[in-house]
Amino acid sequence: MHRLLMERSAIIDTLVQVKRSAANPEGSAFRPAREASMMRDLVKRHEGLLPLDTVESIWRVIISTFTYVQSPYAVHADLSVGEPLMRDSARFHFGFTTPFTPHMGARAVVDAVAASKGDLGLLPAAMVPGADPWWTALEPAKAPKIIARLPFVDRADHPAGLPVFVVSHPIADAAVTEVSVFSVRVSGWSARSAAAVSALAEVLAVSDGALDGAALLVSVPDAGTRTAVEDALRQSGASVRSFISVGSHAAPYRIGMDSAG
Repeated sequence: MHRLLMERSAIIDTLVQVKRSAANPEGSAFRPAREASMMRDLVKRHEGLLPLDTVESIWRVIISTFTYVQSPYAVHADLSVGEPLMRDSARFHFGFTTPFTPHMGARAVVDAVAASKGDLGLLPAAMVPGADPWWTALEPAKAPKIIARLPFVDRADHPAGLPVFVVSHPIADAAVTEVSVFSVRVSGWSARSAAAVSALAEVLAVSDGALDGAALLVSVPDAGTRTAVEDALRQSGASVRSFISVGSHAAPYRIGMDSAG
């Protein structure tokens, strides 16, 4: 394995030299569509006593480190959900070679990614009470976008199980669109509206300052579900003020549901 990794590094070195002689546009070197496909294959073929955690973490370190060697990047993380959890997630998925930069607040992470050449940001995929609707910062066309959700291999005993979104500069050529994510603003928000939408999609929601308003982050599995969500909101008495794409990601591979592992 060591010899093969060194051979791979020699190939990467040649690739880096070629890229240095060519125009290198701004953007992340992260390729979530390719990685999701590889992870599915890894889980499907895994068997025996060797823990899946070990295989997953080794693979993640290899791919993240070679990505870093090819095109250096840093991982910016929002510590508002707790430093140990977020640091564990960053180290498990991106290793120790990739620089880790902590921030207090999700918008600070978005700003850091926007100001970078190709850095990544880790943001909580669960609502913290009283939190700011950070996803509204992803609405402008050139703003960072959600490109992945981690952990990709979703299981109850995952050693880095904190659900996080990965944001980067837009990467349309390498994006995976199995799940689309939208920033939705509504008025007339109510418990009835929340129940109607939650039956169709995964929703994070906070008050936007109005008595009956809300800013939502909605993950939907297909275009048809988006239409159903809009219809459900209107039928529940809510008014849709905006429905803006803020990224997409691969559908999580759920152990026990998508596989027999």
